[in-house]
Amino acid sequence: MTDRRIHPDGTPWRNFYGRIKGKTLNAAQVVRLERDLEELSPGPIGREANPDLIPLDLKARFGDRPVWLEIGFGGGEHLVHMAATYPDVAILGAEPFVNGVAMLLGKIEAAGVTNLAVHPGDVRDVFDVLPDASIEKAFLNYPDPWPKARHHRRRFVTPEYLAALFRVLAPGAEFRVATDIPDYVRQTLEEVPPAGFVLEKGPTDEAWPDWLSTRYEQKALREGRSPHYLTFRKP
Repeated sequence: MTDRRIHPDGTPWRNFYGRIKGKTLNAAQVVRLERDLEELSPGPIGREANPDLIPLDLKARFGDRPVWLEIGFGGGEHLVHMAATYPDVAILGAEPFVNGVAMLLGKIEAAGVTNLAVHPGDVRDVFDVLPDASIEKAFLNYPDPWPKARHHRRRFVTPEYLAALFRVLAPGAEFRVATDIPDYVRQTLEEVPPAGFVLEKGPTDEAWPDWLSTRYEQKALREGRSPHYLTFRKP
């Protein structure tokens, strides 16, 4: 009998925690998902599309632009803002929550930005096919806090995720973290430096000059929680 926990290539299946879909999408969002996602793909990602995990050809997709990565872009406002602010940069966003992806597609259409790509799924699948040292900046904005102590291993700032991120970042690349959860700050400070990163600034309440406050940050402020910003760098 086949063990459903093991992939045919012998590697374990990955558990994914968190929501994939929320409230019902409206007709325009459904149309955008069906019409726009394929064109915005960075290339084949995932076991079905790329069973041999052939690395993405970022040069063919983006030309000579430096490539940045946003890990879990939520509703996409920061991703679109950065794409509009830095038209000479290519930005890849990964987000498994389909409602967030649908929101992003509407923002892309409204802003008319073209220098980005979207993976509607787990960022670990993106890491699987990103070449070494191919990303020059990464963003982790208001990640799922997983507040219960027994769930802290599900947070992004854990060795599995951080080792993969470190591998794909270029030397000198910046890694930004924004969160309103003090315990997430604690774990970030405990886990990120041992993964090889150098703390450059923070935690601080002073955002980056090009920061766009996201809807998650605005919700935190309304509920009385303070933002914290941390900047790390790969040596």
